[in-house]
Amino acid sequence: MSKYFFGLDVGTQGARVVLVDENGELIASDSRKFQLTDKFREEQSPSVWWNDCEELLSGIIQNLPTNIDKQDIVAISVTSTSGTVIPLDSNNQPLHDAIMYSDPRSVVQGQRIKAIAEKRIKNGYTGFNSSSGISKMLWFVETFPEKAEAISLWIHASDYLIGKLSGNYHTTDYTNVLKSAYDLEKLEWPNYVTEDIGIKESWLQNVVPSGTVVGTLKMDLAEKWGLQDLKVVVGMTDGCATQMASGAVKPGTWNTTIGTTLVIKGVTKSNVIDPLGRLYSHRHPEGYWMPGGASNTGADWISMEFSDGLDQLNESAEKLIPTAELAWPLWQEGERYPIMAPQARGFAPENIEREKLFAANLEGVAFIEKLAYEIIEELSSEKVEAVYSAGGGSNSDVWLKIRASVLNVPIYKCKEASGAFGAAIMAASNTYYNSLIEASDKMTAIEKEILPDQDLVEAYKIQYQEFKQKLTELKYI
Repeated sequence: MSKYFFGLDVGTQGARVVLVDENGELIASDSRKFQLTDKFREEQSPSVWWNDCEELLSGIIQNLPTNIDKQDIVAISVTSTSGTVIPLDSNNQPLHDAIMYSDPRSVVQGQRIKAIAEKRIKNGYTGFNSSSGISKMLWFVETFPEKAEAISLWIHASDYLIGKLSGNYHTTDYTNVLKSAYDLEKLEWPNYVTEDIGIKESWLQNVVPSGTVVGTLKMDLAEKWGLQDLKVVVGMTDGCATQMASGAVKPGTWNTTIGTTLVIKGVTKSNVIDPLGRLYSHRHPEGYWMPGGASNTGADWISMEFSDGLDQLNESAEKLIPTAELAWPLWQEGERYPIMAPQARGFAPENIEREKLFAANLEGVAFIEKLAYEIIEELSSEKVEAVYSAGGGSNSDVWLKIRASVLNVPIYKCKEASGAFGAAIMAASNTYYNSLIEASDKMTAIEKEILPDQDLVEAYKIQYQEFKQKLTELKYI
């Protein structure tokens, strides 16, 4: 008899829920765009999130296939944005709207906290900035001192949904607390959070490994939905959930997600410390580490400049590679990973035809990805064995071929690699399976394997070195 798991993903602009079985087969899904204000990148209403999520879940439960017994739905987990935080009062009601990860108003607080952390931490995460949860906590306390007196608890975005489902708001997981200044080496809140920053110890949550069961579905929801003893599993950040869904959960395996930006996450046996702050490490629930970073380079340039005739452009690129051209489609000013260069601007050859520029841009993104993995191998002293690929960039076969040949490792395109699916894997990891690795092995599927083309491998070795030299000449490296 099959067992089933809910995964809920609350993103910046909407929510998605999936129901999957123990083999990772999608049974049902639904999504909804939030009704947002023009300030949605700064603040959002958690009650809007919950109302929409409750309706999505209700809709799926009411329309379950007739062959599914509700009592075979085992667990639910949630993923949401990293760095988004909410202050709660003593009744677990928000004192303020959620302060979003993308809210820049805490930049000064982020700078102060970063300076404090660099003095107090020898080896650990110090990359605090305006997108960090701890920076937003301090900003709120300093901006609204009258509200600060009523704070009972600070929570993260996914914690709010977990609380609405289970009633437990006081527990969070390893991935959510990295940017809230939790020490993932010692597994404790460091003294400087209270002593130097001024965040009260009573405001801080209990922290457990991702995949931990933190409660069961509240009685009113259990009665409403007819779900008895549904286990609620602690939430996690969206980037980590996508990594779970990709299958990159064992040491040596890595996930590259190419959407608007390029995000790299993987698993190493030891913590990866980057003194330049380009990448950071989450804690794996089984004791490993999950280093990663996010680049400003991605696939946004395609939608901005090459959306017309995309199929034909991909066909042309297949005939044009290797182009022997140097292009970097960085759409905005500044890069953060794998190089830290706020002055960086993209570049392209002059007077190049559109089809060849498209192909050269594909290569340029692959070179950025290669540079990122080079840095990871250098810092970790561990070998990248394979890359699992997700995001819209994985839909181009020629791009997959280019990337596999530039990286010179196999690339596996995932069948399903969404945050919601990753949350469902987390829901199953310690309720039906014995570990995250076991759940991932059983529930993820590879749609396509792309091996390096040896002729391209040799050509790209030369072109990649020329690309790095160009970055050096521009003083980006």
